[in-house]
Amino acid sequence: SWLCTFSMAIAVGAALLLPISIASNEVLLLYPNSYYVKWLNSSLIQGLWNHVFLFSNLSLFVFLPFAYLFTESTGFVGHKKGIIARAYETFTVFSLLATVVLGITYVLSAVMDPDKIGFLSLLNLGSVHLPFLYSCVSFLGVLLLLVCTPLGFVRLFGVVGQVLVKPHLLRDVNEEYQVFYMEIASLKRKIENIELLNINISGNGVSGGSGVINSIHHNLHNDHNSSYINGGGYYHNTSLRHLYQRKPLENHLNEQQKLKQRLRELESESRELEKLRKSSAFQRNFVYPLAMLLLLFFTGITVLLVVQNTLELLIGIKALPLSTRQFTLGITSLSKLGPFGAGLEVCLIFYLGATSVVGFYTMPFMRNVCPQKRKTSLAQLILNCALVLILSSALPLLSRIIGITNFDLLGDFGAIEWLGNFQIVLLYNLIFGTTTALCLVNKFTAAVRQELCARSFVPVLLTKL
Repeated sequence: SWLCTFSMAIAVGAALLLPISIASNEVLLLYPNSYYVKWLNSSLIQGLWNHVFLFSNLSLFVFLPFAYLFTESTGFVGHKKGIIARAYETFTVFSLLATVVLGITYVLSAVMDPDKIGFLSLLNLGSVHLPFLYSCVSFLGVLLLLVCTPLGFVRLFGVVGQVLVKPHLLRDVNEEYQVFYMEIASLKRKIENIELLNINISGNGVSGGSGVINSIHHNLHNDHNSSYINGGGYYHNTSLRHLYQRKPLENHLNEQQKLKQRLRELESESRELEKLRKSSAFQRNFVYPLAMLLLLFFTGITVLLVVQNTLELLIGIKALPLSTRQFTLGITSLSKLGPFGAGLEVCLIFYLGATSVVGFYTMPFMRNVCPQKRKTSLAQLILNCALVLILSSALPLLSRIIGITNFDLLGDFGAIEWLGNFQIVLLYNLIFGTTTALCLVNKFTAAVRQELCARSFVPVLLTKL
């Protein structure tokens, strides 16, 4: 578990690389001679990027695989069971797996760039193969962000609508709550009546039927210990509990299931109404509209920046995100708007991170992987840590590719070779901008389109009839 904790800490650090770097640059610009920021310099930020890159590689390719193999290991046959035997098996399997992965990486490197790969480069694990392998993983992470981030833009509106309280205009919430409460009470009474009617007598060789029910009712009415249940018109005798057991009959089974399903729906809606009743006017009329306006603002700014970045790439004004020079903090502001623009860039990076996580965990194939309270196995936890680490490590690349910031990717992040491919970067911007726009249009016009389709379909159906 501590390896998972360490990997999640590295994931958080990778997501904070660009915000910390941008904020540090603006702080050094505002207070160049301040004694309290003397410790903040380019070498510190450069070292931070290098350490995050190193520990991201170690977490993805060493720590998390070792943790998974250790949880699945039991020890070799013939050895004494224990932690040492499990560690020995884990180390052996991990060594074989690392050899296979290293061989595949060497073959892929030789196929893509045969001039740079020789026999001696097989031993250059830290300088050749791990960066190449991390480049492939980062490309996979960027592709995942390409899919889940536009989807997250749409899903985040729904998440905010579920968390915050919506304003209830032209609605009497108290009256609706009372109606729901009475209907819930009625459904509960009907379900209890069905359960009491579905009685199967196991004693004296008597089976269920109308005569059985009538005899039971007669006995229950005559017993002075009988009690009235929930005003339902049926009596329950504690002295006769041992004579019957509640078993649903076939004719009442479907009706009882429908009533229970309707009861669950009403209870869910009543909880929402209870939340509305307890909320303050400030939450309803100010917080929710402000949150929606902020989401619209951030989404619109992101789309505009992607369009601007695409046009600049086509014209030739914008350079590719591949880092080619040593960056020095505190020389010039990277935003035309100064500190305000830098703060906006930081907010947009956090917004991209939130939308990517929301979009990723709401995708259909993530339903079985998504962690649940008290239902998450250790293997599932390791898989989630690896996925979050991949996404967070790809977040600086995404922010740089789509033009959210002009801050250069430092260290080995900026040396990823596919970032210098013009076709990949341009195509990524085009797909990202197009899918984001289509998702937003589909989100905000879905109700109108459904109403138009319904109104256009009904006259056609009536004319055919």
